Amino acid sequence: MVDYEHSPVTVDGKRAIVVGGTSGIGQAIALGFAAEGADVIATSRDESKVAETAAAIEGRGVETARVTCDVTDPESLERVRETAVDEFGGIDIVVASQGAISRATVQDISDEEWDFVTDVALDGVRRVTQTFAPAMAEGGSIVNISSLSARLSMANLPAYTAAKGGVEAFTRASAKELAPDVRVNAIAPGFVITPQNAETYADGTEKRARIDERTPLGRVAERDEIVGAAIYLGSDAASFVTGEIVTVDGGFADSAF
Repeated sequence: MVDYEHSPVTVDGKRAIVVGGTSGIGQAIALGFAAEGADVIATSRDESKVAETAAAIEGRGVETARVTCDVTDPESLERVRETAVDEFGGIDIVVASQGAISRATVQDISDEEWDFVTDVALDGVRRVTQTFAPAMAEGGSIVNISSLSARLSMANLPAYTAAKGGVEAFTRASAKELAPDVRVNAIAPGFVITPQNAETYADGTEKRARIDERTPLGRVAERDEIVGAAIYLGSDAASFVTGEIVTVDGGFADSAF
């Protein structure tokens, strides 16, 4: 049972891995966890971004380790797991935030494009779960990053939409299999400004105006606004939450039509 005098919504003292944690939403989550007192390994394929994010994590007064990772390579994931166990003594939280995208129609997308997106965004989530779940402490939490696209299909994103739909189905399936030792949930962000899409969603653009108009909260999100959901799902306050998809979209999905 959770003692709420001593178990607020926080990840203070926990040991976390954020795969895809050196850019975008994943980086925001990694830094948010660190600010809350968690030791964090933020990993990706980019060695320079791993080093940069690790320095920012250390600046928040917690422990980290510099290790790169390619979610298409099981041995790469195993190295991250071994590093976390060696450096932290165990793993409490794993966030699978890696992603890939291809803008092509259903008719035009190639096998190579389809396989790339699904290998990273869907098979990558499977590999992350298979690699880290056996090493996680009892009561551990896996948080997969899905997307509003899994619920509201968008044109020219067939592989991404299919992959994110698969992530949500896999989240529910793995939640049942890994219970009661490990909880598995997902976050489905809506439209979020990141360094990668800042121009697309810039204030004053036609696309931004359409999104703002159809969103009850009247705007797109900043990436830091996804962090709270990740902290909740990783915390002891969510000890009875598993197999859930938490939508963070400003109300867009329920008012889009």
